[in-house]
Amino acid sequence: MTANDMMAEIRDANLSYLMLAQQMIRADKATAIFRLGLSTDIADLIEGMSNAQILKLAGGNMMLARFRFDDGAILSMLTNYNKDRSLAQSHAAILMAGQGVEEIV
Repeated sequence: MTANDMMAEIRDANLSYLMLAQQMIRADKATAIFRLGLSTDIADLIEGMSNAQILKLAGGNMMLARFRFDDGAILSMLTNYNKDRSLAQSHAAILMAGQGVEEIV
């Protein structure tokens, strides 16, 4: 994969993420904030963005979405738990819900 291909993939992922986030926020803001791990202020900004603003923001070379966890136990729980998958996913969701919203300073 060339650098140009990688940048194109990042732009596509950003656009998909922003469009999904905006749709989720407009449909049910409280649930979207929980599922996306956003602050209310960021959710309000994304909700009010125009299509042109979304395209401009998505066009950058930096990924906008990121993993909500840095804990290997949560990742392992989501990928390797074989006994009761739904219980493992619920437990991981509870652990991630307890994490604070990250703010870019």
